[in-house]
Amino acid sequence: MSKKKFALGALFGAIAGLAAGLLTAPKSGKETRADIKAKAEDIKSDLSKKAEKVSAEAGDIAADVKNRAEDLVKEAKEGASDLKGRTERAVEGAKKGFFSKK
Repeated sequence: MSKKKFALGALFGAIAGLAAGLLTAPKSGKETRADIKAKAEDIKSDLSKKAEKVSAEAGDIAADVKNRAEDLVKEAKEGASDLKGRTERAVEGAKKGFFSKK
């Protein structure tokens, strides 16, 4: 089982348990609604913090991927330039060899 599925199941289980506990508690409707509202605000706050963390991590990963891609492009350009130079030198050498045999 993946960690994401387990975490999602645990979250839904916690919410269901919380709802069942609040609805069966011997409190007045007004108190129960206040408790539900307080818990909902806590959950919203926690989710906001986690979303900000994930967003920051995603930004870091995107920057890392961009840097790696730029490095690969630079290496590819250098390799292509080197290959071009070697090819031009080989062609010039072949021309010299061809014309010097006449």
